[in-house]
Amino acid sequence: MTAATSGFRAFAILWCGQFVSLTGSALAGFGLGVYVYRITGSVTTLGFVYALAYLPLILASPVAGSLVDRWGPWRALLVSNVGSMLAVLTLAGLLATETFDVWHLYVFVAVNSTLRALQMPAFESSVPLLVPKQHLGRANGIRMLALAASEVLAPVSAGALLLSLGIKGIVLLDGLSFGLALLTLIAIRIPKAVRGGPAATAGTPTLLGDFREAWRQVRKRHGLLALLVFIGALNFCAGFVDLLITPLVLSFGSPGALGTVMSIGGLGMIAASVAMSAWGGPRRKVHGVLGFSLVLATAIVLGALRPNVILVGGAAFLFLASLAVVITSNQTLWQSKVEPYLMGRTMALQNMVASAPQLVAYAMAGLLADRVFEPLVGRDQVRHPVLAALVGDGPGRGIALLLMVMGLLTAVCVAVAWAYRPLRRLEDDLPDATPDRAEDAVPAGDAARL
Repeated sequence: MTAATSGFRAFAILWCGQFVSLTGSALAGFGLGVYVYRITGSVTTLGFVYALAYLPLILASPVAGSLVDRWGPWRALLVSNVGSMLAVLTLAGLLATETFDVWHLYVFVAVNSTLRALQMPAFESSVPLLVPKQHLGRANGIRMLALAASEVLAPVSAGALLLSLGIKGIVLLDGLSFGLALLTLIAIRIPKAVRGGPAATAGTPTLLGDFREAWRQVRKRHGLLALLVFIGALNFCAGFVDLLITPLVLSFGSPGALGTVMSIGGLGMIAASVAMSAWGGPRRKVHGVLGFSLVLATAIVLGALRPNVILVGGAAFLFLASLAVVITSNQTLWQSKVEPYLMGRTMALQNMVASAPQLVAYAMAGLLADRVFEPLVGRDQVRHPVLAALVGDGPGRGIALLLMVMGLLTAVCVAVAWAYRPLRRLEDDLPDATPDRAEDAVPAGDAARL
């Protein structure tokens, strides 16, 4: 393993493998969603599948993050990729032998979600171990590009692939994508960070004890704790947009119009990711998080104003472009301010806090739209002239009003976050914990072994 590639070149190879894997998973996820809806005709079943994509990730994150720090990112990525490939190939076998049942998909999604709880912090914590600190912003922009491009390519190509290969072929492609990701992983070396802090001298603590150590470190750094809470609040508001954009557009447009809006939004995320890859983001990353969150809030409000495909498409472009900058700046802050030996656990903590509010938003959005906001303005001849002037009236405008409320709530969250001094001055008050050179995060001798 001493001849394996390391450094920024290793990050580039790792990125290529993860991009292929993400694209394969996005294709399979889109195709399986269509397939299950066709054979069941149940929105409830589809909603349960979506919930299973988040719940195991949330529950498994404490243990998964601790395993990343104990094993190191390379071994954690190996386990998650092998596990995911075996799960996908098992599902492909069930489909090929025509023994597939819907409950098999429930198990598959839950297993995949659990493995993602391991894969995500492993990939995120590998970045500062491979990339010099001054290039973290660019590296995170490149990482964001993989996610954005895979999410755009999947719906565009899944329809044609479903017709030509069928669901069996798409699932098999996903399995092959994990195989390619494994080949790239074998070709590189990701060093393991020096284990420090109380855990380094306290024997062998439990995995949950390891995770509690990371939580204590975040809790006593008030700026990081406030950033964690802010990202959770932002994800709650974004969860409403994620769920309601489809019924909003379909209330006045065709499925083709929805595809147009989604494509425009995806192009916004890709454009911003490319820009971040070259630029690295604002010099002060807190400004990148809070400033572009305000732009994101503005985009939500703009998209709710009128039932117009061009307006909603432009808002989607602005929303996802801003979100890319927020995510990249946020990741760079955590990677700069948290010690490498805690990175897996803190990234897992962040993923858990980000996913839980999103799941709550998914549960609330449909109920609020159908039972509160649509009856209020989602019909003709609304008796509230102010509301009618804001979003119009007719079917779908209640959803628009709810989205406008979430946009305004996002802006309020930004204002509160900016008013909190430890968060606003996070980069001034909290010294960087990541070494200037990535190799300084590992002990001498570990650079030559995994």
